[in-house]
Amino acid sequence: MGAHDGSRPSAQRVEPGSVNISLGSYPATSTSSDVDAGKVAQDVISSLENALAGRNSAAVAKLFLDDNSYWRDHLALTWELRTLKGSDRISRFAASSRTPLTNIHVDTSERHRQPRFGPIDGVGEVNGIATYFNFETQIGRGRGVLNLAEENGTWRVFTIYTVLTELKGYEEPTGKRRTKGVQHGGDPTRKNWRERREAESNLEGIDPKVLIIGAGQGGLAAAARLKMLNIPSLMVDMNERVGDNWRKRYHQLVLHDPVWYDHLPYIPFPTHWPVFTPKDKLADWFESYVQHLELNVWTSTKLTSSSWDASKKQWTVTVERKLPDGSTETRAFHPNHIIQATGHSGKKNFPNLKGMETFKGSRLCHSSEFSGARPNAQGRKAVVVGCCNSGHDIAQDFYEKGYNVTIVQRSTTCVISSESITDIGLKGLYDEDGPPTEDADLALWSMPSEIMKTLQVKVTKLQNENDKELLDGLRAVGFGIDMGDMESGLLIKYYQRGGGYYIDVGASQLIIERKIKVKQGQELAQILPDGIEFADGSKLEADEIIFATGYQNMRTEARTIFGDEVADRVEDVWGLNAEGEFRTMWQQSGHPGFW
Repeated sequence: MGAHDGSRPSAQRVEPGSVNISLGSYPATSTSSDVDAGKVAQDVISSLENALAGRNSAAVAKLFLDDNSYWRDHLALTWELRTLKGSDRISRFAASSRTPLTNIHVDTSERHRQPRFGPIDGVGEVNGIATYFNFETQIGRGRGVLNLAEENGTWRVFTIYTVLTELKGYEEPTGKRRTKGVQHGGDPTRKNWRERREAESNLEGIDPKVLIIGAGQGGLAAAARLKMLNIPSLMVDMNERVGDNWRKRYHQLVLHDPVWYDHLPYIPFPTHWPVFTPKDKLADWFESYVQHLELNVWTSTKLTSSSWDASKKQWTVTVERKLPDGSTETRAFHPNHIIQATGHSGKKNFPNLKGMETFKGSRLCHSSEFSGARPNAQGRKAVVVGCCNSGHDIAQDFYEKGYNVTIVQRSTTCVISSESITDIGLKGLYDEDGPPTEDADLALWSMPSEIMKTLQVKVTKLQNENDKELLDGLRAVGFGIDMGDMESGLLIKYYQRGGGYYIDVGASQLIIERKIKVKQGQELAQILPDGIEFADGSKLEADEIIFATGYQNMRTEARTIFGDEVADRVEDVWGLNAEGEFRTMWQQSGHPGFW
């Protein structure tokens, strides 16, 4: 969601150890004019099911393009997130699965899910066949997306995506499986809903199977899924209220992502919800989400100790909770799993510069501590260090309150207008006329990262054409622009390094008009009592200095909360591995029972 900081904008920097993935290639477009997409898709799917049932790797291989094919699998064939490329690797991987796919069938339940012949590259240059499908395994059920390409008159698999969505015997109690919610009459000791809910939320006589650290959007989504699986969980958060992770941020913060991209599980935003959500409105929604889904969350609570027992496969954790009457309660729990949901990033990236202690201005802080520009500034001087979303938003806030503001850009930033995101980048997938979010997510995640990167090169070119006047104007005033690795734009830059971009919602025009000044290309040497000195000897006067310099890797937060023993076992977080999958996110972390 929304406003991500980047620690230092650069076209080439990625998370340490992360892979700058290669560009993939689309197959040749089909030249056929009369195609029964439904029949072709089901024939290929049936042949795939037969080959998998017989564990016939040669038969599987024949169904795929030789070198330019992909199988992206999320938990259906293994308990991992994998992307295999090339018919040989794919066939060995699929045929050796312990849980082969069965009952594979084309999904015709909705019009947009049915097989279609047409563009499969996102921009209309390559025609093929695309379809959604459903399947089963021995342990669960899942969904998938299939893209077929025609090669010498034969339809073969270009990309296939499979994801496990349900475990047999643990189906979610939704729709026709919803619970009755009451036991009628006869038991004089039975409690009403409120009594049962209070006992559950206080974990009376309950040890949570899963402890979730953080009650932001990540923690809420995880808790909601666990609730539907009837797995007892508890979220703990140091803030006083659910939603404070957004509520306490800078005054003018509004999500930069549109509403269609931001839904949480089970309860989508109402149809009247604004396209871009203000921070306080989102925070209040989070509070209501907890109430509606009956999620267990303890606020004003901190983890004070934790240890892992490998023989029992169990944690021992102690939490300290501040109660409404001001007293504190200490509880010990023994969960089997801990989820760290403290945000995509880790500790704030706040530089320790010479002279900081000598600054005599009214404020020097990180963007996470910035509450907003003071009104009626009457020409006070503000300097914002950092040029990603938060840096631009804060600079714009300063300008609107009457400050003389300069934004410090040390290297370059990927800039895309909000309109180019909604009207080009997300159009047709996440918009008012797009498919349901679950289907849009399925389509987005079905793309192997190499293919996604190739698509984003094309999309970024279209967006840049739309933003030509904006980008030319920024360059003209000395603002450094990049378009990410291989000109692949914002999304891939976020995948590979977690930041380094700005979605323009007004600050760029203020920079072009020199209402927000730019100091570009220089590192900070020291903080002076009245401002900043740069490496080239130049100086900027400042009454307030805000460092919008982003955050460190998420593992740094694990070290702070859980200590070195846990953090040293956790693998690198975020960025992409050699297969183009996110490292450590949503899968084994390297430490047992820790996610």
